[in-house]
Amino acid sequence: MAAMQKPRVYTVSQVNHHISSMFREDPALNALLVGGELSNVKYASSGHLYFSLKDESSQIRCAMWAADARRLKERLRDGDSVVVYGQIAVYERDGTYQLYAKGIRKEGGIGVLYERFEALKKKLLEMGMFDEAYKKPIPKYVRTLGVVTARTGAAVRDIITVSKRRNPGIRIILCPATVQGDGAAQSIVSGIEALDALGLCDVIIVGRGGGSIEDLWAFNEEIVARAIWNCRTPVISAVGHETDTTIADFVADLRAPTPSAGAELAVEDMAGVLISLRERQARLDRLMFQSIRSGRQTLDRLKVTLRLKGPEGKLQQSRQFLLMSSERMDRAMGSRCKDASQLSQRYQERISLRMSESLMKARHRHEVLESRLMALSPQAKLDSGYAYVETADHRAVASVLSVKTDDPLLIHVKDGTICAVVTDAECHGS
Repeated sequence: MAAMQKPRVYTVSQVNHHISSMFREDPALNALLVGGELSNVKYASSGHLYFSLKDESSQIRCAMWAADARRLKERLRDGDSVVVYGQIAVYERDGTYQLYAKGIRKEGGIGVLYERFEALKKKLLEMGMFDEAYKKPIPKYVRTLGVVTARTGAAVRDIITVSKRRNPGIRIILCPATVQGDGAAQSIVSGIEALDALGLCDVIIVGRGGGSIEDLWAFNEEIVARAIWNCRTPVISAVGHETDTTIADFVADLRAPTPSAGAELAVEDMAGVLISLRERQARLDRLMFQSIRSGRQTLDRLKVTLRLKGPEGKLQQSRQFLLMSSERMDRAMGSRCKDASQLSQRYQERISLRMSESLMKARHRHEVLESRLMALSPQAKLDSGYAYVETADHRAVASVLSVKTDDPLLIHVKDGTICAVVTDAECHGS
């Protein structure tokens, strides 16, 4: 009996290479036009463009190399309706196929999902469900945290890890929910309502990791928005990445860009709280010390005031007042005596000056009068060569008519008297 032929075993690389060859050999896959809606559009730093092309029931991954992407006339974004020209090929390393685009033409308008998103957003906005006035405040210190997300995955791990790191004593109640696909919206609603009815949670985080718009679509359903709106417990929406925005983000009391950020916003960092408490304790100690020191200083001032206002203090003040009054009186008396002495000296000097002036004036007047007297003195006339004639009975002879012949006369000259007799008297008048 012939030995059975051993089956050939292929490597993974061989299988992927074979499939890639089949794709390359199929003319229909080397040049085709595919229409659909863009999702997860990402421009890489290298210039390559990566995106997904989808319709209502399926999607295909796409890539466009930098040389082709640079020829695009406008920047693409999620929700654009386009027609892509390219070829289907296998990426052998990962064993996946994708559409390698050579050209992209916009068909105009946004996709169906985006139209539904904008319509619901406008409806809820008009109803006031986005109004900040209705947002419930997030408690600063959360003891019990409710989480509505998938049982497994990065989102729940990040929320638990961040929450426990920030507050090791926190209690987390996880209500697992389907966050993608059929029935996801109702599952999320059930989780929110269950945690709210439980009444043990201080805050509820509703979220999941990132994805395309269709992956996150459960958080754009109206029933999820209304469940968040009707929830009595504050809700933090932590859906996707920072660039992802859902209807749940607008309705929630607080929006977090990622699940990790949602945990950071919900759970206070207890290490920071302890540091803050220590700083406040130190500040209170300083304030207490300053208050005690200020109180002691006030007490000392009051003691001094009491001592001054008591009988002994008043007596001491009276003694000081008398002493100060005596000193002021001595100074005043000394000052007044000094002023009187100076005033007396000034008056004495003034009197001496005035007496000297009066004496000088009297001497001058005496000299003037003496000059005048000398000018009028008979002796002065006699000294000048004149003579004074009088009768024997000492009557002045002023006219020849006052004498007769043989009358005796006395003629007084400078150095003596001449006795004479009138022999003749001749009158020269008219």
